Amino acid sequence: MKRMFYITVVTALMLLTASMAVAESANRFFDQGFETHLRGDLATAVKLYSKAIDNNPAFSMAYQMRGIALQQLKKYPQAIDDFSMLITIGEPSFKSIGYYSRGVVKNMTGDFAGAIPDFSQAIELDKKMASAFFHRGIAKSKTGDLPGRMADFREAARLGESEAEAWLNTYYPGWREQPLTPPPL
Repeated sequence: MKRMFYITVVTALMLLTASMAVAESANRFFDQGFETHLRGDLATAVKLYSKAIDNNPAFSMAYQMRGIALQQLKKYPQAIDDFSMLITIGEPSFKSIGYYSRGVVKNMTGDFAGAIPDFSQAIELDKKMASAFFHRGIAKSKTGDLPGRMADFREAARLGESEAEAWLNTYYPGWREQPLTPPPL
């Protein structure tokens, strides 16, 4: 009976140690990837982020950063896949970033109608995400929803998005005096 207890304890300790080693390895690959990313070696950064994900398939930050690197490499479908994974596995703060980032890539590829729901989801999760209002305003503009663009740009400016404020000051100098209508989510 004692022998079985010791075997169980030793097995549990071995599993815990292995689990900690995998997490440490994932973090190490992520850190190396991030440093490489900052130096501008995007292809190597993608490989290192991928190793981090291989070691920890629920590593939200690794999906986010790999998605950003893939976006910078103009590998848009793969970036969208990573941001979609971030939405699937991430906690609410990561989900909002995932929706926002996926929306940005969709805007970049001309899928403005597809970007709007992503920005709306990001806003639903983080009502103070000024850049999501701004980019949704751009998508709305491209799809012909000019009142929606104006409402989103105003909200983005109100939340501190300087590009939205500059655009409004240039094209609608009296925008601050107009009555506010909240942008639809």
